[in-house]
Amino acid sequence: MPIRLLALGDSYTIGEGVREQERWPNQLAAQLSGQGYSVEVTMVAQTGWTTQDLAEGIRVADLQGAYALVTLLIGVNNQYRGLDIGQYREEFHALLEKAVQFADGNSGRVIVLSIPDWSATPHAMGMDAAKISAEIDVFNAVNLAESDKMGVGYIDVTTTSRRASADPSLLAEDGLHPSALMYAAWVDRMFPAVMLSLGE
Repeated sequence: MPIRLLALGDSYTIGEGVREQERWPNQLAAQLSGQGYSVEVTMVAQTGWTTQDLAEGIRVADLQGAYALVTLLIGVNNQYRGLDIGQYREEFHALLEKAVQFADGNSGRVIVLSIPDWSATPHAMGMDAAKISAEIDVFNAVNLAESDKMGVGYIDVTTTSRRASADPSLLAEDGLHPSALMYAAWVDRMFPAVMLSLGE
């Protein structure tokens, strides 16, 4: 039987601007296959989704059964739209509870990824990059605190995302979203935690 991976998120999970096999959940599945696993990937993610949108997407998806690994990466669109940080905390917490439920109640099989910093991309040109970056840090402080409370794994991909300001190869052609190369760096960063969560 294949292990079931559920990836919850937004454009960073669905891989806006890259091919399907270049999305990080698919790259993760490929690395796991190299370790002898058969992996079935399910994504509930769309470009532009906020925490509220993801909650509705999960409801509509009507997911069934338990997953061996559940990942959650959400919040950049809350920041981009200037939504309330208190609302983000509340909705992120609810999503995290859902993620643990999907992992059959095992918080050790849930991994949160931090929000990438889009101020390091050409899309932020002419904007207040320092303000954007500071706001991303505030949102990440919230999702880290909530992750710690729930005892789930947490992977910082924000630091990697900030390298894009000096390395255009880390961005897709749209100049905003990660390239396959950046997603590969994310997978390398999270792989030890993934193997640990799977009991290896």
